Amino acid sequence: MNSVILLVIILCYFGLLLGIAFYTSRHSNNDSFFIGNRNSKWWLVAFGMIGTSLSGMTFISVPGTVGRVQYDQAHHAIGYYGFNYFQVVIGYWLGYFAVAFILLPLYYKMQLTSIYTYLDKRLGSTAYKTGALFFILSRTLGATLRLYLVIKVLQLFVLSSFGIPFELTAIVILALILLYTFRGGVKTIVWTDTLQTTFMLLALLVCVGYIMSELHLNAGNTWQAMKDNGFTHLFYTDPMKPNYFLKQILGGAFITIAMTGLDQEMMQKNISVSNLRDSKKNMITFCFIMVVANFIFLLLGGLLYLYASTKGISAAGDDLFPTIAMKSGLPFLISVCFLIGLISAVFPSADGALTALTSSFCIDILRMKEKSQLTEKQKSHTRLIVHNVFAVVFLICIFMFRKVDNGSLIQTLLDIAGYTYGPLLALFAFGIFTKRNIRNELVPLICLVAPVVCYMLKKNEATLLGGYSIGTELLIINASIAFLLMLLCSKAGTAIVTTKSTVIPDPELELANPRL
Repeated sequence: MNSVILLVIILCYFGLLLGIAFYTSRHSNNDSFFIGNRNSKWWLVAFGMIGTSLSGMTFISVPGTVGRVQYDQAHHAIGYYGFNYFQVVIGYWLGYFAVAFILLPLYYKMQLTSIYTYLDKRLGSTAYKTGALFFILSRTLGATLRLYLVIKVLQLFVLSSFGIPFELTAIVILALILLYTFRGGVKTIVWTDTLQTTFMLLALLVCVGYIMSELHLNAGNTWQAMKDNGFTHLFYTDPMKPNYFLKQILGGAFITIAMTGLDQEMMQKNISVSNLRDSKKNMITFCFIMVVANFIFLLLGGLLYLYASTKGISAAGDDLFPTIAMKSGLPFLISVCFLIGLISAVFPSADGALTALTSSFCIDILRMKEKSQLTEKQKSHTRLIVHNVFAVVFLICIFMFRKVDNGSLIQTLLDIAGYTYGPLLALFAFGIFTKRNIRNELVPLICLVAPVVCYMLKKNEATLLGGYSIGTELLIINASIAFLLMLLCSKAGTAIVTTKSTVIPDPELELANPRL
């Protein structure tokens, strides 16, 4: 494996991204950075969002889950996880419809730049800032976990041969992300994400096709070969287990509602589309492609485990795909496809997160749009400082995750979402589905108490829950606790959302919640 050529390919890839950034960021301003001047094409956003949602975590961790061994309480092996993750994907699919038909009409009706402004209008400034801070926490941890995983692979299989330390790799990659996002923001990311999604999906299909040909399999007998090896188990019917199918589907649906519909990064791209009708098209198109893409990643996982068994390769989990692609003697072209697919998977999630976090902090915490005394130049200067500070925070989190890496990080990501997005989900649910007013000063306390209670419950589930194991429904439990506490601390009232511009010439907006 010629590491020099691989390094040149990586640098050329970054050069292409920088070229796109330079072209798309011409004549850009703060409105371009935050919402792309509200003129993004829906089909472009839909395709680019695939790369943001899949990320390097999907590219590496999801295939690795297929051959993970399951154990019973006595730690006896009872089989493989197989296509267990697809239960969660079915939930994702359902969640996208809720986002399209409940949340998007609300955001367009209020013409939001930051979706958390809704909490300010409905529940007050303390709830508003609490919701924004929980997003900032969750997205920072989630994005840096994904980024760490890909940096680890690049370091292990390419850059370590040059004697380049992990820390320098992380610094350089974050610097490159800063270079192509600091001016254009969403306006640039819509295009770079589309490019990177294209490369990622092409790499996925090339790798699947090559492994199938090496194993002498075709579309007809691939599934049977995986089934014979125990890799195709999909639905799990024991309600006491964390992978029970109803838990996984419901958990997946609410994870999507929280991690997409209540996430400034994902919604920032959606509301950059000019009208609600096209934004809905974007969301529905995106959700169908996502289901197919995740299924193919799981299919690839089964093929990789079959290939590993025939070649005597002992790698598993997060190490499986990189080891086979980079160290098992595959043709150089396949290794290049893997590498391009990998870096294409990570940057749509990292660059979008960095931009969204900058937007949320500037708009929600600093309230920059409300400071009319600031000039456009002063606002841009503040935005750039915040952008750079978040890059440093990303770096610190990457180093932190390096110390706690357990070899299979997809479940860690879902756990982070369960703890941090639960209060955010509860805040929006309380605002949308009740007309009650909450004591604003109690909101931060409630949003801290709910995750702590969930953590204690999960840590002691064996004794407190009689053998019941909490899985992806952790998010639902967390949000339910927070919602109930909000009800207890609220009083009846008329929940009227006030905004200076609630009318937009778009007939689709009649579908928005009539209370609002």
